[in-house]
Amino acid sequence: LNLGGRRDDFQLGLAMGDLHRAKGAKGPKEFGFVVDNTIGETLQRNPWTEDWVDFFREQRLRFQVDLAEDSYATYLFNAIAPDLHMLFEDIEVRPSLLHGDFWSGNVAVVEDRPAVFDPAAYYGHHEAEWGMSRPGSLSDDFWRGYRQHIVEDPGFEERRPLYRAYHQLNHFNLFGGDYLTR
Repeated sequence: LNLGGRRDDFQLGLAMGDLHRAKGAKGPKEFGFVVDNTIGETLQRNPWTEDWVDFFREQRLRFQVDLAEDSYATYLFNAIAPDLHMLFEDIEVRPSLLHGDFWSGNVAVVEDRPAVFDPAAYYGHHEAEWGMSRPGSLSDDFWRGYRQHIVEDPGFEERRPLYRAYHQLNHFNLFGGDYLTR
């Protein structure tokens, strides 16, 4: 591969929008993937599930909480799990093909085009992609490109901590430390 060059964030945003517009493999209401895979070194279960909230609660959050064997993580999960559906009441969630581990370390430039690698792919809510990115870490140019394909749904900022929690739990399980309290 011819790696190198200046990254065009607008083009990266367009490309991620294209990825998220890809139709689901099992139809318009199936979340998951054809195989289980990994995020880092952690198993990522991907059974086909019709309801997004059920999929995310059970296959992403509960799975990580159970791996953590941490009373604080369990307490938080049990406190929020029954009400997760409330974050999605005013939007329609359709399966989007996700990279699943999108962060600056998994982005490069190949032959003057943006490229992403090391995926933890599955079909999920497009907003779940941004759990690894901190607010402000993606440029305005990126968001201009992305929003040409995917409009921002009401409540996006309120759901962002939920999606971030998955990655914080995974990092806690991989590396330990204070990831649960960040």
